[in-house]
Amino acid sequence: MNIVNIDVTLRDGGYRNGFNFPLDYAIEHARLSVEAGFDWVEIAYRKGSLLPVPNIGLTGRGDDEFIAAVAREIGAGRVAMILHPKNITEHDLPAMYAAGSRLVRIILPSKGYERGLEYIRQAKDIGFEVGVNFARISQWEGRDVVEVATAATDAGADVVYLADSNGSLSPLDTTDLTTLTKSVTGGPVGLHAHNNLGLALSNAISAVAAGATWMDSSIQGMGKGPGNLIAEQWLAHLDRTDSEAAARLHLGPALELADLLLSAIPEGTPSLPLPDLVLGRYDLPVERRKDLLSGSHREGIATARALATVR
Repeated sequence: MNIVNIDVTLRDGGYRNGFNFPLDYAIEHARLSVEAGFDWVEIAYRKGSLLPVPNIGLTGRGDDEFIAAVAREIGAGRVAMILHPKNITEHDLPAMYAAGSRLVRIILPSKGYERGLEYIRQAKDIGFEVGVNFARISQWEGRDVVEVATAATDAGADVVYLADSNGSLSPLDTTDLTTLTKSVTGGPVGLHAHNNLGLALSNAISAVAAGATWMDSSIQGMGKGPGNLIAEQWLAHLDRTDSEAAARLHLGPALELADLLLSAIPEGTPSLPLPDLVLGRYDLPVERRKDLLSGSHREGIATARALATVR
């Protein structure tokens, strides 16, 4: 099976270090990522994440100069960007393309997604390959998946991504959502998995078994909370089980990249912050993390249970 792999370390890993990756590190990271066989390297948000981050760093801003610097190293056909429609204007997509990005992923909510459709159309007109990410998919109703997937595909989206932002999906959930989305779009479906419950790899395997062909992962799992699908594990799994993938993936450079990350970026060290495990259990977004920190673990669980009930 031909899986399209995206390395999201520089972008999603930014949640751990304020998106403050040094430029030299980011360029070397992208080079080794491509050598390891990743099809795309998602290098940054364009103009910030969902909520404002004070003093946001290089991979949270996604400036044109940064895009151009990475594109010179690895080629435009490997450079991906992601954005929230509320953060950009009609001038951003042409500037990103001119700087050297060729894949853009547009984050869509289940309600109020119409502005994102306009940017899908603009991006396709410019020449981008376009993905859409359904953020916090664990909280979407099935009818919303059908409605937004249909609208995004009609607008020109090439791939629909299921983003388990809260790390709450089970393998069965992942199978059902992948099957539903494919039945609606008839096109490629991808998974962005978070590892709050230790299920990111299981969910990735389930998604592919249900027909997903695009997959996000990050080196050492560096990402929001306890992180994403661990790229080294995912590549090793594909190397063992998928002859097509094994022919073009190279675990050695991926492990060298893991060593580089751990030596250069202190926040790249794997961790399982216990409040994030509780967020995953109760399907709560990271913005609720602060509500779980004021007392004991038992009090935090009681708070999470109450918040989930209100939702």
